Amino acid sequence: MRKVVSVLMALLFMSTIAFAGKDTIKIGSIYIFSGFAATYGQFAKQGILLAVDEINKSGGILGKKLEVYFEDSHAKPDKALRAIRKLVFEKKVDFLVGFDSSGVAKSVVSYIKELKIPTIITHAATPDVTGKQCNKYVFRISVNINQNVMAAAKIAAKTKAVRWTTIGPDYAFGHQSWEYFQKYLKQLNPKAQFMKTVAFPKVGTEDYTPYITSIMAANPDGVFISLWSGDLINFVKQARKMGFFDKGYTILMSLGAATEVLYALKDQMPTGIWVGTRYWFLANNSPVNKHFVEAYKKKYGVYPSYNAQNAYAAVYALKYAIEKAQSTDKEKVIKALEGLAFEAPAGKIYIRPEDHQAILNVTWGKTAYDPHYPIRILKPMVIFKGDEVTPPVSATGCKME
Repeated sequence: MRKVVSVLMALLFMSTIAFAGKDTIKIGSIYIFSGFAATYGQFAKQGILLAVDEINKSGGILGKKLEVYFEDSHAKPDKALRAIRKLVFEKKVDFLVGFDSSGVAKSVVSYIKELKIPTIITHAATPDVTGKQCNKYVFRISVNINQNVMAAAKIAAKTKAVRWTTIGPDYAFGHQSWEYFQKYLKQLNPKAQFMKTVAFPKVGTEDYTPYITSIMAANPDGVFISLWSGDLINFVKQARKMGFFDKGYTILMSLGAATEVLYALKDQMPTGIWVGTRYWFLANNSPVNKHFVEAYKKKYGVYPSYNAQNAYAAVYALKYAIEKAQSTDKEKVIKALEGLAFEAPAGKIYIRPEDHQAILNVTWGKTAYDPHYPIRILKPMVIFKGDEVTPPVSATGCKME
C-alpha cells in the first residue's frame, strides 16, 4: 500500500509540474548587465519586469502567466551565444528579447535562425539584422541606425555647418553611424564635406584627451557623435573641461538623449546641443505613454529611458501577437508579429512584414534646462515620422527566406 501511495504521489507531483509548465510562457532576456553599459541593461530589465507584472496581474496571456529569465551578454558575442544556449536549452524559454550591442546582434542572428526561436531585438541598432542578415525569426521593435541617422542628417542639412567629422565607438555601431550620416547628409546637402580626421576610440576608453585634441585641432564646423552609455558620459565630462563645447561647433549626439546618460551627467550635459534618442518620455501625450511614465517612475524613481520603453514594448508585442495568433506556437506567433501594429508608449509601432523592422517616429531635440526635471530635457523637440526616415525594403538588402 505504501508503495502504491508513493507512486500515486509521484505521478500527481509530475502531472502538477507538467501542468504548471503548460500554464506559463517563458521569455529569455539578454542585455549588458556589467561594465560600461550596465545601466542600460538595468533599465531594460526594469521595463520588462514592469510589463510582465502588469500582464500577469491582468490575467496573463491566453490565461498563461509570464516568466522571464535574464542573462548578461557582457557586450561580447561568445558570452551572448552561451547565454542564448542556457536560456533555450536549460530554461526552455519560448521567446527571446534583448541585445544591446550591434556587434553582438550581428554575431547571433544566424544562430537564432538555427534554433528557430522568435527573437525581438530592442536596442542593437545595426541595420544588418533587418537588412542583409534578416531572417524569419528576428524582429526589431526599435529605431535602427538608418532611421536615427537619417533624422540627424535632416537636422544637419539645415545648419550652416559644411565640414563634418565624427567621434564614435570603434565597432559596427560607430562605423555604420558615420557611414550612413555621410550618405544621407550628402544627399540633402551636396556641399557637405567629410573630413579625414575622425576619431573611433575603443569601447570602454577611459582617456578621451587625444581624440578630443585631434578633433579640436582639425577645427570642423560640425561634429557627429555616436558614443553612448559610459563612453559618452566620460567623453562629455572630459570634453567639457577641455572647452570642446565652447568652440561653436554644430554638435549632434545620436544617443545623447538617453536618460541613462542624462541622469549620470545632470548639469554637466551642455545645453543647446542636438541630441537623439529612440524614445523620449515627453514626446507623446497618449494615455499609453502617460501610464507607462507614471508607473515606471513610481516603481523605480526615475524617468524611463528608451531601453526601458523598448523592452517594455517588446513584451507587449509578444502579448498582442500571441493573442492575435490565439496560440503560443512559434510559427504562428511569427506570422502574427509580421504586420503587427499596436500603440506603445513611443507611439504607434508597425512591424514591417518584409524585413521585420519596426516603423515608428524618431525624436531629436536640443538639450535644455527645466527646473521641473532633474535632467536636461529636449527643447525644442523635433519628431520625424517613421515613414519619412525609414528606407524602403528594397534598399535594405533583406531577402526573407
